[in-house]
Amino acid sequence: MMSPTTEKSHPKVLIVAAEASSSLYAQRLLELWKAENKNITAFGIGSRKMESLGFQMVGRSEEMAVVGLQEVIAHWGLIKSTFYGLLERAQEEKPDFALLLDYPDFNLRLAKKLKAQGIPVVYYISPQIWAWRQGRVKKMRAVVDKMLVLFPFEKKFYDEHHVPCDFVGHPLLDELHDDLLNPEAIRLRKQKYGLDSENKVIALMPGSRNSEIKHHLETQLAVAQKLYDEDSQRQFILIVAPTFDKEEFQKKLPPLNFPLQLVQGESFEMISLADVVLTASGTATLMVGLMEKPMVIMYKMNPMTAFLAKRFVTHTKYFGMINLILNQMVAPEFFQEQASVENLSQALERFLSNTDLYHSTQNLLKSAKTLLGERGATRKVNQSLEEFWRKG
Repeated sequence: MMSPTTEKSHPKVLIVAAEASSSLYAQRLLELWKAENKNITAFGIGSRKMESLGFQMVGRSEEMAVVGLQEVIAHWGLIKSTFYGLLERAQEEKPDFALLLDYPDFNLRLAKKLKAQGIPVVYYISPQIWAWRQGRVKKMRAVVDKMLVLFPFEKKFYDEHHVPCDFVGHPLLDELHDDLLNPEAIRLRKQKYGLDSENKVIALMPGSRNSEIKHHLETQLAVAQKLYDEDSQRQFILIVAPTFDKEEFQKKLPPLNFPLQLVQGESFEMISLADVVLTASGTATLMVGLMEKPMVIMYKMNPMTAFLAKRFVTHTKYFGMINLILNQMVAPEFFQEQASVENLSQALERFLSNTDLYHSTQNLLKSAKTLLGERGATRKVNQSLEEFWRKG
C-alpha cells in the first residue's frame, strides 16, 4: 500500500477496537486504506478479521469485550497486561496518532498516557457520557484531540462543551444493501436455512460478550420454549455473534425441547431471517431497527453493576439504542429483574399476534435511517484523520 505524497512514507496508527461493533468499524477503515493503497502500519486491539488485513495484534477484541465490575476484575490480569503492552508498543513505534473506539474506562486511561507520550488521540464512537457520568467530558477535553461521533445530538453535546468534534454519521448505514429488505431475497434466504416463510421466525440475540451470554442465554432459551409451547409452528434461530466460534457456542447450549437453529454470518443477513427479535441491549438494537424488525430489548448483569447502573444512569429515559435515537419506546425494554421469562414472552407475543402493532412498529423503525445522517461514515472518518498524519 502506497501513501499519498504529502504524507510520510510509512505512517503508523494505534487502534483500540475492543468490542464486536467497534472492531467492525475499524475493519472497514482498514479495508478502505487497503483499497486506496495506503502503506499504513496499524497495531493495537482488534479482531481476527482485522488481523487478516495485516493489523498487528497487541490484544484481541474477542478477549477484551467484558462489561461490569465483576467481569473486569476477573479479566484484570489480561486487561492490565494489554494496557501496558500498548503503551510499550506506542513508545517503540511512535504512531502518528491513536484511534480509540468506545470502551471508555480503558480508552480514557490510555488516552491520558498516550498524550503524555506526545501522541495525538482521536476518539471514534463516543461513550454515552450524555446519558451518565457527564463529568467525564472534562477529562475528554483534556486528553482527546478530536471526537468522531455517530449521532447529531452527540455533536451538539461536544460543541457545547468545547471538545473538537466531527459528526461522521453511522457506519452501519454502509452495511445496508437493497437485497436485505427485499421480500423475495428474504424468502430465498430463509429457504437456504430451511425456514418456512409461512410461519413466524423468532430470533434470539443474547449478545457478543461472554458475560452477556452468561446473563442472557438461559432466559432467552426459556422465553423461546414458552413461545414454542404456545404455538409449535413457530421457528427459532439464535444469531451467534462474530466474536464467538459457532461450534464452541453450540456446546454451551443445554438440552432443548424445541427446535433451535444456530446461525452465523453477516449480521444484517442473519437478522433478515427473523420476523421478531429478542435482543440484548447495545448496537444490536440499532441493527435490528435498521432491518425494520420489531424487537424486545433485555439486559441483565451482576447485581452490583446493576445497582450502580440504576444509580448513575439518570440523564436518559431509555437504555435501548434504537429507542434513544427515535426518542420513544418503540421497542419494549426490560432491565435486570424485569427481564423475566413472563415479561419478555408477553412482549414478544404482542408483536406475534397483533398485526396492526407489528406494522405500526415497522413504520416507526423505518424513520431511524433518516436520523443517522448519510452513508459514507468510514470515508468521513478517513477525511477527519487526514490532519493527524505527520508530514515529511
